[in-house]
Amino acid sequence: MWDRLRPVGRHPESGGYRRFAWTGADAECRAWFREQAEARGLTHEVDRNGNQWAWLGDPARGDAVVTGSHLDSVPDGGAFDGPLGVVSAFAALDELRGRGARFAKPVAVVNFGDEEGARFGLACVGSRLTSGKLTARQAHLLTDADGVTLPRAMEAAGYDPEAIGPDPERLARIGAFVELHVEQGRALDLSGDAVGIASSIWPHGRWRFDFRGEANHAGTTRLADRRDPMLPYAEAVLAARREARLAGAVATFGKVAVEPNGVNAVPSLVRGWLDSRAADQDGLDTVVAAVEAAARDHAREHGVDLDVVRESFTPVVEFDNVLRDEIARILGAGNRESGRLNVPVLGTGAGHDAGILAGSIPTAMLFVRNPTGVSHSPAESAAEDDCAAGVLALADVLEGLACR
Repeated sequence: MWDRLRPVGRHPESGGYRRFAWTGADAECRAWFREQAEARGLTHEVDRNGNQWAWLGDPARGDAVVTGSHLDSVPDGGAFDGPLGVVSAFAALDELRGRGARFAKPVAVVNFGDEEGARFGLACVGSRLTSGKLTARQAHLLTDADGVTLPRAMEAAGYDPEAIGPDPERLARIGAFVELHVEQGRALDLSGDAVGIASSIWPHGRWRFDFRGEANHAGTTRLADRRDPMLPYAEAVLAARREARLAGAVATFGKVAVEPNGVNAVPSLVRGWLDSRAADQDGLDTVVAAVEAAARDHAREHGVDLDVVRESFTPVVEFDNVLRDEIARILGAGNRESGRLNVPVLGTGAGHDAGILAGSIPTAMLFVRNPTGVSHSPAESAAEDDCAAGVLALADVLEGLACR
């Protein structure tokens, strides 16, 4: 499975993946998912929001156990973020069939669409639509960098954008959703464990900072006469690093757009996107407020106007405690005489579909060790032995939840 999926959407120069929503690479990933489902005799379907499902058993029975993740990527992303959860889900079903497991509940593998938000700027579009956290009207307003709207992109890919929207009937069929994901950090590497259980997702959001100055000639305009938006933007970048360090949080300006974007031109507009995450809401509010205050102070100093727009926000997500504890029990957590967990429980600053769905259905996550901690990069990795350990852990969890 991994070898078949590996080349899809991989850029020959960067070595990273460009599997963006409703593109050719996305279509290839979807075809791969369908092939895997049909090869196992699973019932394949695509819901109104473009999410793919592969069912073992009748979903109408309810109380289904679902696993999976996503197949899209960030620009020049790594091979594991998302796909590891989908590949491992199919492999876990193979493992259970090899054990002769008898399922008492329906089981499904899911591929949620547009989790990364790389094309339209909003993460977890598929799961947000399904859970009602993104309305159809809001989704129809999403536009990519080329001015293509989400409805146009869906139509071009052969899907009906008029059908998107909340899907409570589907969610009502699901008793538990367990997402396996490569760890985006080094907690497991430092603890020496191959697999971990998620406790919560930090609150996080994305803010757009629009610095508006005055375009001018870089060679003839005196420094004193300039209204250069690049200067307060640069100060905002430094403020983000400073304030995040003080608060024990993270804050990143990772995307920037400049107009007119000429080497010999003073910019008229610098638009930067801030991503910030913290262990609690107060910490996040403190960081973002401080960054905005610094940006406004420096914008005034340079005669630049500033607009700040919060484009997305997800509050802290505490995964279902009952489900988390049941998974820990299944995996043998707490059986040592010392009482130490065999499978550690850890928080994460990364958002996931499981976090979006947590407000609607019981959700949980398993993490697989990432030896470098690098993620959203071609350098993202996981050892084959650790991936196999993740598959076995997921199989044990599915067996414990669906075969009783």
